[in-house]
Amino acid sequence: MSSGELGESKAYVHGYGKREAQRLMDQAESVRDLIHHDTAFPPDSRILEVACGVGAQTVEMAQQLSDCRFVSFDKIPHSVGLAKVRVRAAGLQRVHLLTADLFEPPFKPESFDVLFVSYLLEHLPDPLAALTSLKTLLRPGGDLLVVEGDHGSCYFHPDTPEAIRAWKYLIEVQAGLGCDSEIGRRLYPLLQSAGFEDVRVSPRMVYADQSRPHVQNQFVLQTIVPMVEGVRTEALAKGLMSPIEWEKGVADLRETGLSSKGTFCYTFFKASAKKRE
Repeated sequence: MSSGELGESKAYVHGYGKREAQRLMDQAESVRDLIHHDTAFPPDSRILEVACGVGAQTVEMAQQLSDCRFVSFDKIPHSVGLAKVRVRAAGLQRVHLLTADLFEPPFKPESFDVLFVSYLLEHLPDPLAALTSLKTLLRPGGDLLVVEGDHGSCYFHPDTPEAIRAWKYLIEVQAGLGCDSEIGRRLYPLLQSAGFEDVRVSPRMVYADQSRPHVQNQFVLQTIVPMVEGVRTEALAKGLMSPIEWEKGVADLRETGLSSKGTFCYTFFKASAKKRE
């Protein structure tokens, strides 16, 4: 099936710069225990990580599942290069990284025990078609693990009008690309529609206030705020906010991670499922 048939995203809304690479690594580290404390597969499981990016999730997963074998790929050569650097630095021996297109993967059908997809489906215009196609790479009875966010689950204080609008426009810019940043809430019906069985979805809420300064710093200031700042050009080009309003909105969001009265709440969704025997 061609990339056009599957609905390949025309653009990754957050870009591929150094700041985005660092943001992804900060995010992975900040929510590692929250997301993966219960991730486990049998020894020597062959795990395919789809669209691994800069290897942020690759390293976290491979360190936790050190007795499993990983094949991780992404279509952006530079991102794969960064992932290789991180994997080598972490001393991981059972990870193979390569450049490949998820719409035309260079793997034999039914050659993996586990399919791992994280923060990808929200960037695809047709995530159902992608899942259905990728399922062919999973052996009968194999496991699917999906992690996605849901921007509509976000609440914060102080919630000034400008901060709310800046966050809302992050959602709208992604929607303008034909994608869904609120896909977390849709994982259960999505995986069922793709033909997977035994679907289970678990919400994982991140909460930050001054009693959790590491979460305020790593998640709010180093993950959330840069993500919003990254769509400034698109938001202003669409006339969604004036430059002054935008800067105030971002500053107010940053204050939720700096102020003694600031709080921030966001929910990720972790889904597991099986391919029919």
